[in-house]
Amino acid sequence: MTKQDIVNEISRKTGIEKVTVMSTVEAMMETIKDNMAKDKNVYLRGFGTFEVKKRAKKTARNISKNTTIIIPEHFIPKFKPSKEFVQKVKAE
Repeated sequence: MTKQDIVNEISRKTGIEKVTVMSTVEAMMETIKDNMAKDKNVYLRGFGTFEVKKRAKKTARNISKNTTIIIPEHFIPKFKPSKEFVQKVKAE
């Protein structure tokens, strides 16, 4: 399912114009990204949590050059689904 499919589905179910739904979906995604970039988690009750996870510094190998490289600690986005979400996916 693509973003456009989501917009079409919401528009069909609610009767709201697609343009309005698209701007709302875009605003929601931007808000989530902006808050995660500020190291804030986003909690959507009944859906899940968008978390900022810290990855520790580690040593890796570049096989083609046979050298070791150090990957500095960094942050990555992570999604943790709610229990209701997991149960719904398992049931279907």
